[in-house]
Amino acid sequence: MSRPRRETNRSTGPEVSTGVAEGNAFVERIEVDPTGSGPLDGLSFAIKDLIDLGGHTTGCGNPTWRDTHPPASVNAVCVEQLLDAGARCMGKTVSDELAFSLLGENHFYGTPLNPKAPDRVPGGSSSGSASAVASGLVDFALGTDTSGSIRVPANNCGIWGLRPSHGFISVAGVNPFAPTFDTVGILASSAEALARVASELLACEEVSDEEPATIHLLKEAFSIADPDVQQALEDPVQGLRSLFGGCLRETSVWEIDGEPEASEGTGFQRWYETYGVLQWAEIESCLGAWIEATKPAFGPEAAQNFDLVKSLNRRRVKPAVQRREEYFRRLKAFVGPNDLLGMPTAPALAPPKGTMAPRGHAGSGDYYPRALSLTSVAGIGRLPQVSLPLAESSGGVPVGLSLLTAKGRDAFLLNVVERVAAFLAT
Repeated sequence: MSRPRRETNRSTGPEVSTGVAEGNAFVERIEVDPTGSGPLDGLSFAIKDLIDLGGHTTGCGNPTWRDTHPPASVNAVCVEQLLDAGARCMGKTVSDELAFSLLGENHFYGTPLNPKAPDRVPGGSSSGSASAVASGLVDFALGTDTSGSIRVPANNCGIWGLRPSHGFISVAGVNPFAPTFDTVGILASSAEALARVASELLACEEVSDEEPATIHLLKEAFSIADPDVQQALEDPVQGLRSLFGGCLRETSVWEIDGEPEASEGTGFQRWYETYGVLQWAEIESCLGAWIEATKPAFGPEAAQNFDLVKSLNRRRVKPAVQRREEYFRRLKAFVGPNDLLGMPTAPALAPPKGTMAPRGHAGSGDYYPRALSLTSVAGIGRLPQVSLPLAESSGGVPVGLSLLTAKGRDAFLLNVVERVAAFLAT
């Protein structure tokens, strides 16, 4: 049960306790004792403020949402699983407003600290969860990932992050955003902790040391990344070659989707467009009525994002669904049960704080189109993906390498990730 003492970072309140304010990772400190004992005994965790904790309001990163919704009656199912397995919850973490950003700069609650690169954003929308883990405040944290909100913060903060196969971890008690892409994901301080937590949430069976059949390094994914990202990933890729030998090969995305090579921009253009149309359509379906009725206060980025969503021509939805299912079938046929895809987690280093203009404004650049091009692969394919914190730029900024595998093969992927972590640590 929740202890009576709690500390709150309320955007409208004048006082914020030191425990909450430190690093700005937490929106509310709430210590909840384990309800059972098991594989997660002794581990502490935090949850993104999109995930229900019984008796507490899920604020979703926006004060108007917080003030117009009742407290949750029960914990989210994923939280129940962790408490029953022996883990202790330490509170709720800052999220981008209604989870709609990859940056981690919340207009009302501030920007959680990125301890590995303090002048740069932690990444969103699971910004506080990533900050809490990277700062050593908890052993692991739950977030959500629709379009990269686990993977990008893991990349930016230099920690381990899992987006699971879609539908394999319960989202009951998690605020919906774009349901056919929404997942509950895990951020952890080590590969071992990531695997322990994931095994509990996914109810994974033990997997023997199955060897990867082929590791496809997606050429277009590396080519759209900035030179400093490409350079930083050279050694980790060489480490994969040393560990797994000749099973690595460079693969073009056109071999998967059947499009003529380099026919459209980066090779990911139609993936990005397909994902974007469906995500925006689902966001409007899930949140549009509340926004219209409540007229909430939004920060500049959130306001611009939701204006863009409203501008979508919904006649584009049907062809986008058809194209997504075509790509899904092609990915399913291409990626065998012991195959992996490899790519940069993000195309650029974490942006410096306060430098990114909202999407649709002059100066917003191409960060979002490139980032969503990479994250769309797992989203469209319902694939599990882990961001591994294996590199840094010459200036010491974290750079993540991602591995993906076939849907439902999460345990195999986590086993490979642990082997990679152990090998590169020697």
